[in-house]
Amino acid sequence: MQKITSPAAFIGLNDTGIISFGSGQPDLPPPEAIFKHLETPRLFKYGLIKGDEELRSLLAKEYPGAEAEDFVITNGASEALDLVFRAIYQLHGKVGVLVCKPYYYSYPPIIELAGLKPVYTNLIEGKIDLKDFEKKLKSVKVVLINSPSNPTGRVEEMETLKAIEKLCAKHGVYIISDEVYKDLIYERENYLLKGAQVITINSFSKTYSMCGLRVGYLWSRDKKIVDTVVDIKVHTSMNTNVLGQEMARNAMHVPHSFIEKQRQIWQERRDRLYGGLIALGFDLWKPEGAFYVLPKIKNSNRVVSELFHKHQVIVYDGEWFGAPGRIRLSYALDVKLIDEGLKRIKKYIQGKESWLK
Repeated sequence: MQKITSPAAFIGLNDTGIISFGSGQPDLPPPEAIFKHLETPRLFKYGLIKGDEELRSLLAKEYPGAEAEDFVITNGASEALDLVFRAIYQLHGKVGVLVCKPYYYSYPPIIELAGLKPVYTNLIEGKIDLKDFEKKLKSVKVVLINSPSNPTGRVEEMETLKAIEKLCAKHGVYIISDEVYKDLIYERENYLLKGAQVITINSFSKTYSMCGLRVGYLWSRDKKIVDTVVDIKVHTSMNTNVLGQEMARNAMHVPHSFIEKQRQIWQERRDRLYGGLIALGFDLWKPEGAFYVLPKIKNSNRVVSELFHKHQVIVYDGEWFGAPGRIRLSYALDVKLIDEGLKRIKKYIQGKESWLK
């Protein structure tokens, strides 16, 4: 049996009969409005490096005090992160980036490829330990916050986020706030990190189910960061997909009720998977946002391979996220598939109940 060592083995795999709790790709349909007015020839020409001006203007209305010039439209949130880290390297050299552990599996490679150094602070019950955070803050120039979190599904307390704002302002540290799940919070409203040194990252992938179009963005009041990002982007990807930007612009005119209906579906699925795993004896945090759970299980490397090869169930190894001894499951799939997946997992863990303790 071939050992699975990377999520690359699963991304894009959609074979019939496989139950995938793997990729964080919404299965819900995008709003129909995104497909309107896509026949104009200008959508097949080069676009502005910063991105479509009208789209940036619409985004500026979503953020207090923002202007269109504060935004750069990118090829998904991943390119936004990559560009920001490379811009920071150009401006400040090889500095440290404080990352919460567990983390999204791409964070360390993106940071290192930009020439920066990841520094880790361990979470307590899936949330930031402010004492350790403040201690580690003294050795870095950047902190990376992801709330709601992939892979934990946890949402940071408002008091914690406000304390981080003050600490980073005091020490002159950038805050990179990865907000791709900001519209998928079940317990409270989103809290937007604020300040002159905050760089917000977001995308249309999760909120509007537009993953494959790769439309993300960054916004910052720091002109040096924005200008440096543009200087890099002109020599790498140039403009972001113009057709995708037009669809993103259309999405921004969709009523908020569309997002709320989607959020209710995610919450129902959260409750279904979380309750099902608890019933099977798993130990896990209850997600407050995003669409992930991170239950404990011993031999997580083996579990990932055996569940796939023997039961056709995809889960991700917690070790890929800096959380060995856990597996990450996404509930971005229909409840009927969630139920079938739980049945297969139940069959797999029979006789292995000691692995859950």
